[in-house]
Amino acid sequence: MPNILTFIPLGARRFLPTLILGGIGGFIAYVIDLPLPWLLGALIITTLTSLANVQLGSPGRLRQGVLIIIGVMLGSAFTPELTGDLRAWIVSATIMLLATAVMMIVAVLFSYRIAGHSLNTSLYAGAPGGLSALLMMAQESGADLRAVGITHAVRILVLLLAVPPILGLLGHVDLTSASNGPTQWSQLPSLSGTAWLIVAAALGVVAGRVLHLPNALLFGPALVSSILHFSGLTHAVLPPALVALAQIVIGTSVGVRFVGVALAEMARQLGLAVIQTLILIILAVAAAWLGQALTGISIAATLLAYMPGGAPELSLVALSLNIEPAFVTSHHLLRITILLMVLPPLVHWAHQRIRP
Repeated sequence: MPNILTFIPLGARRFLPTLILGGIGGFIAYVIDLPLPWLLGALIITTLTSLANVQLGSPGRLRQGVLIIIGVMLGSAFTPELTGDLRAWIVSATIMLLATAVMMIVAVLFSYRIAGHSLNTSLYAGAPGGLSALLMMAQESGADLRAVGITHAVRILVLLLAVPPILGLLGHVDLTSASNGPTQWSQLPSLSGTAWLIVAAALGVVAGRVLHLPNALLFGPALVSSILHFSGLTHAVLPPALVALAQIVIGTSVGVRFVGVALAEMARQLGLAVIQTLILIILAVAAAWLGQALTGISIAATLLAYMPGGAPELSLVALSLNIEPAFVTSHHLLRITILLMVLPPLVHWAHQRIRP
């Protein structure tokens, strides 16, 4: 009689222990009432395990599937009742782009002058978001891919760990009520609602690739789902249990990025990446205060929208905490799109003006 594991793809089998470990971490965090328990619990336990030099499997294609799920969930926030002031969103987006430019300048100078990286490495390590596309461009430029990857991984790690206490200090979000209770986990959409969500996922993947959207598996389904929900064709939302599973996969996918990182050998680089991220967080908080003052949009939403990087992770945080996910997602899509458009000419300009 064949073993049930033989029907599971090899990549999924390798990731299964990691997923179980992340689930244990999420459950512990849930029991002790940690904010964003399934995300942060999985993130913390897999990061610590990776830094202890324990080999963990990567989510691989499972993360891609989860990105599609997150995209569909984010699109459900674009309802006909969405009362966002378009003028306020435009003002906020302008502030976000200006803040992004300042943060990138600071991050690039920090990497180049203080961390001692090459110019190419500093440019790609300092870019706020779009890691997958950045790594491909960085490889073509001869940048240090390990330094770029570590800098972005540390940035996302610190951002996710810093968001709950910052939101708590701001006092604008009740983090204690953000977790789903066990009675809510069994909620399921209707059959017709499920069909619409599947349509949004399938068409979204195609649309994301045809339109060449950044992070197409996330923003493609988000775009199609938002059209379906905003038009009123469906009001279906995915069950909370699926949101928890998405948090576990995203949390572990961040934690396993530190597999193979020797803590003693990388201490300086990791420390500098943490310092750089903390500086960027201060700039993001300042920009968020300005955005809130000029637009009236909540400080929690502007903070998540202005954070430098981690579009899937921060959009999922906004969705999990119900902090204007449509607003946050729109800002991250705009930032990454413009970033990927301006980065190649920016790299060329930097090489013309900055000499080693």
